[in-house]
Formats: sequence, structure tokens, C-alpha cells
Amino acid sequence: MSVVVTSGLTRRFGAITAVSRLSVELPDAGVIGLVGPNGSGKSTLIRMLLGLVRPTQGTATVFGEPISSPARYVSRVGALVEGPAFVPGLSARANLVSLARLRGLGLDRVDDVLAQVGLVGRDEEPVKNFSLGMKQRLGIAAALLPDPQLLILDEPTNGLDPAGIVEIRALLRSLGQAGRTVIVSSHLLSEIEAACDYVMVIRFGELMFSGPIDELMARTREHIDVRAEHPGDTERLLEALAVAGWVVTAGDGALRVATDAGSAADLNRTAAAVGVTLSRLVVVQDSLEDIFLAMTGRSEAELATGPVATTGEVA
Repeated sequence: MSVVVTSGLTRRFGAITAVSRLSVELPDAGVIGLVGPNGSGKSTLIRMLLGLVRPTQGTATVFGEPISSPARYVSRVGALVEGPAFVPGLSARANLVSLARLRGLGLDRVDDVLAQVGLVGRDEEPVKNFSLGMKQRLGIAAALLPDPQLLILDEPTNGLDPAGIVEIRALLRSLGQAGRTVIVSSHLLSEIEAACDYVMVIRFGELMFSGPIDELMARTREHIDVRAEHPGDTERLLEALAVAGWVVTAGDGALRVATDAGSAADLNRTAAAVGVTLSRLVVVQDSLEDIFLAMTGRSEAELATGPVATTGEVA
């Protein structure tokens, strides 16, 4: 079952198109990563799914209900769209009790969500004493109060230290494994890779990829990082490799070489044949970041050029 379906979904703000003709189906259960450069339309998409922003054109459904009628499905959705806001002088528990009463929810949910996010034992402390990570966990607890089938979190690890990021990552995985659908936007690709089962990549509001993260990672290739012992030999090494059919990218005194033309041993022999001694020869597997940058652009200049065609291979 697809929990979210969009067809030609578009949102414009004046001359700016934030989301462009987006057609996608997102699966039920598990953690779905929504990634893209700043200004790619992630937050606008999330707000449209929540009924906070109306699309300019196109359609979308959540649990089969149109986003033009969010009242039909919002009771099944929990969201943390911006930094959580609580009454600083009240305890975590008191804040959650207040929210539960406002929503007409049973107070037994307060204990459940505090346990889910790992705040039991700290729940009587005033929120003003909480770290940023604890406030983020409390924000997720508030989103979980209605016991939602779909949880939407916009940059939940933003501003967290490494320990806080690990905590939130573990929490997201546990929620997905429990059968919920969690849509999480993030610019931290390592966290998407570690926490998500499915990933959606958008650039300038256009869909670049949507599918299981394993399918995206299957697009990775190996490359060889190589460096000449003497910097003065770098240009000669580059020329020799190019003549031998290697595809080489130079940068900061080192060379990045695609493995299409042979193995590391072949490269070493090519270098030796022209009298170049290597100080570095390392075979590296491309990462999710490499794939992401190939799809979205590796520099501000590339991003400024607008959408680019992708072949699914990492350069």
C-alpha cells in the first residue's frame, strides 16, 4: 500500500517553482528519507502533505484521502515541522498533558510516548533545563501523542551533537520497525543512509530518485584515489593514465580514477611504466553522498544552472 501518492504536484510562489510536477508513491511502514539541497522544495512538499500549503496544480493523497481535505486524515498523522515549542517553565510531562487535553486524547498516551522517546526519569524536569537533543525528543513525543500511522519530521537532527544524532537515528529506526511510516527530511546524508529504508531525492522541486535505499546504493561504483610521491610527477601521471584509457579527475594534488579501464594493479603498472612512484593507491567505494552530488550538483555553480540530466551513475 502507498501511504502517500502525488501526481503532477506543483507549488509556485510567484516566479519561483518550489515543487515541480512531482509524481511519486511512498510505501507504507518504514523510514523514508527526503533529501535535497537547500531550497529544493522539501519543506514545501511536507507542508502540502499536511494541508498547510495548497498546491498550485496537481493532486496528492495521504491514506487515500485528498490533501485538499486534510481533516479526513490528520488524526492519523503526527508532525514536527519546525523546532518544537513548549512552555519552558513546565515539565516535559506537564507540556505533554496539556497538549493531550487540547487534542482530546487519553492521558495514558503521555506515559507511552515518554517511554518511546526515552524521557522517562527526566519527564518531571522543566523543559528550560533540557538540551537541544532532549527538546527534539520531546517534540517527537508530542507528534506521537495521537498514535499516528504516519509521522513526518522536518530536519529532526538539525543542530544536534553526534550523541543526539545517534539517539534520534535509533528512535527513527525503532518507530519504522514498529510498523509506522516515518518521513524524515535531512541534509545529513550519513543519517539518511543509516536510518532509512527508502529514499526520495528532489532537486529544484523535481524528483531525481525514489526507491529503496539499497537500489540507490547499488548504483555506486568503485574509484581509485592515487597520489604521486613527488608532486612534480602528477601531471605526467595524469597524462599517462589518460593515454591508457583511464578517466581521471584531478584535485588538490591527488587524482581520482574511475576503475572502468582496469584494476589498481593495472594502474600501478601504468604509473611504473612512466617512472612515477606512488605514495597513495586506495580503492574506494562511492558513498550515498557521491550519488547525491552526482544527481544534484557538486558545487554552487552547478546548483545555479538548474536541473541536470542524470544517468544513475556516479562520476
